[in-house]
Amino acid sequence: MKLKHFINLEWKQYFRSAYWQKSMAINVLLVLVALYFVVTFLALGIALYPILKDAFPDQDPLVIVNSYLFYWFLADVIMRFFFQKLPVMSVKPLLTLPIKRPKVVHYVLRKSSFSFFNILPLFAIIPFGVTLIINGYPLVSVVFWMVTIFIITLIINYLNFIIESISSETDLSYLPIIVFAGGLFAINYFNIISFSILTSNAVSSIYETPLLVVIPILILITLYVVNYKILKNKLYLDSSLKSKVQEVKASSLEWTRKFGDAAPFMQLDLKLIWRNKRPRSSVFILVIGLLYGLFFYPNPAYQDKPWMFAFVGIFVTGIFLINFGQFIPAWDSGYYKMLMSQNIKYKQYLKSKYTLMAVSVIILFILSIPYVYFGWKILLAHFAAAVYNIGINTHVMLLGGSFNRKKIDLNQRAAFNYQGTGAVQWLIGIPLMLLPLAIFGVCYYFFSFEIGCLVLTILGVIGIVFHQKLMNAITEKYLDSKYKMIQAFSQDN
Repeated sequence: MKLKHFINLEWKQYFRSAYWQKSMAINVLLVLVALYFVVTFLALGIALYPILKDAFPDQDPLVIVNSYLFYWFLADVIMRFFFQKLPVMSVKPLLTLPIKRPKVVHYVLRKSSFSFFNILPLFAIIPFGVTLIINGYPLVSVVFWMVTIFIITLIINYLNFIIESISSETDLSYLPIIVFAGGLFAINYFNIISFSILTSNAVSSIYETPLLVVIPILILITLYVVNYKILKNKLYLDSSLKSKVQEVKASSLEWTRKFGDAAPFMQLDLKLIWRNKRPRSSVFILVIGLLYGLFFYPNPAYQDKPWMFAFVGIFVTGIFLINFGQFIPAWDSGYYKMLMSQNIKYKQYLKSKYTLMAVSVIILFILSIPYVYFGWKILLAHFAAAVYNIGINTHVMLLGGSFNRKKIDLNQRAAFNYQGTGAVQWLIGIPLMLLPLAIFGVCYYFFSFEIGCLVLTILGVIGIVFHQKLMNAITEKYLDSKYKMIQAFSQDN
């Protein structure tokens, strides 16, 4: 099979998918966001030389840029780990055809070279390089400098996939990136080994001696070969079918029966969370969310900004609501068709999700009470945020779930795993986080802190009072989208 055939299949898969057909407006919005970053990097590349020249007239702008390359590359590694995934197309149907596996693997790896993360830096590198040439820098040296930066970008591209491969093998999904990025930063910060100077000297050496560019090229080839072997070893039809056999520690979960007809679905959700890698790993994120306030409350800079307390309160008390709720009903996408064929009421199914999120908010609020050490206003803000989360944000999450069209693999890592994530998950952040912050901020500015908390509490109480009516409307929305979701979940992302 030739390359054009792979591209043709990829093109058809994208435009025939339920996600593309769902909303053209969302896709246009994503294009506008991409254009924003392109313009930002382009402006940075054009303005960087004159800005550095004016700020540091006695220093060489190129030397200054080289001295900060280490931090750029380190930030690039972190951002890719969180946002970039290996662009593996749906090769499962191809595995039964007479197509050589090496061709498929090479296509996937080469396609990753054209990732937005690799192209975006060029909009800053090329204008800055052209500016250097205009200002009298040697043409050949500058060209090799730009090529070197791009090669290092590709090195980071393939290095990220290796880190993610290691990360996928452990439940502690953060561990590889924390050890790698945090270790390098700490070693550099404490001057054990100055990676910033080493990186600057290495790039400067290639600038002065262009033949040394062969070294990063060899590193790039090595990482490509390593990725090739990893992906090729996993590219088998039965590799996605076989699973680890392990003893399941069953629990009766008798206490859930107190929640009535929603109890069976709550039991299924709790077992899903505990028995599967991705939802189970999400539980560890609760600890990070609960400690989120420690980034703000001890800091004197935020003591005179109490309007931030509402934002932190929404996040601290709603971290499980955010992580679990944004993928409703995609958590059940693997067996959604079977679930919908059963004689069950959809409202009971959604009620269990609501109950689970509401209970989590109450538990997290109780666990966050020690924050009162930093002031009673924080406890008041957390209480108002918790009531708002229960009354408003739970319903917002359930309503947003009716637009989910992406399948989730429960055996993948959880930490910043963006499989199953679409524009819906990003757009829902507006009513989820920004709206209560805006409401509280306006009330605080024109009235007082207490009035802001009171308004959030009242809105939450209104949502609780009208819970049944809201659930009826949300259930109707799910029923209208039932067959669209069944069709979408039957597809591979």
